[in-house]
Amino acid sequence: MALACSAWAWPDKPIKLIVAAPPGGTMDIVARVVGQQLSSDLGQPVVVENKPGAGAAIGIQAMLQAPPDGHTLAITASNALAEIPHVMKPPYDPLKDVLPIASLARSGVVLVTSAKVPATDFKSLLAYLQTRKGSGTYASYSPGTVSHYAGLILSDKAGLDFQHVGYQGSPPALQHVLGGQVDMMFDGMLTSVPLIKAGKLRAYGFSGAKRSQHLPDVPTMTELGYPEIQFVGWVGMIGSPKLKPELLAQIQKAVTKAASAPGVHQKLLDVGLEPEIQTDTAALKRDTREMSERNAAIVRKYEIKM
Repeated sequence: MALACSAWAWPDKPIKLIVAAPPGGTMDIVARVVGQQLSSDLGQPVVVENKPGAGAAIGIQAMLQAPPDGHTLAITASNALAEIPHVMKPPYDPLKDVLPIASLARSGVVLVTSAKVPATDFKSLLAYLQTRKGSGTYASYSPGTVSHYAGLILSDKAGLDFQHVGYQGSPPALQHVLGGQVDMMFDGMLTSVPLIKAGKLRAYGFSGAKRSQHLPDVPTMTELGYPEIQFVGWVGMIGSPKLKPELLAQIQKAVTKAASAPGVHQKLLDVGLEPEIQTDTAALKRDTREMSERNAAIVRKYEIKM
């Protein structure tokens, strides 16, 4: 009875949303947009707290150490559970100790170069990159992520023999792509789309199973003959696996309502995401495990290390 009443009373105090990333990025924007709507719907403050570092492990660990009463949750991306742990071991099992509560949106990465590169389509880009075979470079927004994997696979399959240059985030990596110090990059939509539309970056291929609604004229890497470069991840809410089923159901209902609000939906679109709400925890776990196993195989094949 006490457990049931406790769950029914949720939330009876402010909710903390931990973001395992710095302010201003995709996860931070999602947390603030959804958190604001949650606060309005539930009548309780929703406080966003950024805890970046250690491949998202610091933020996720902070969430796991809080009481599993639904008042401390986290916003993260699937890469924190399915990519980074293969090269940076967290103090928890990302597939067992973390509960995916709801995915809110999905996104892939896009192959970009500086607009100064003399190639207007993927075929001419490959011809240009071949002239730099063995001496060219590709950037990633972090080692051990799909930004890294996608560039590595393209370099391998196209016979480019390019060198990986890892950065701490997209902004510094894109600065060097724009400046020509790095030849190419698979980057996230949030940071690349505005520069593509401004004519500063040129886009050649998207990593999704289908074309992005944000870049409908850009073919998928599968269309271009590289089905191995198909990477799509989710951004969503996670919690402790110790959450009671009744409480989990309440949280999922509230999050679904908040994320479905027209204003929230539009704001997620505006930052380059493709809104898609999923609250089937079994399906999310299965999806994350499949991504993790695939990424583990890539790490082993290419002997990727931090």
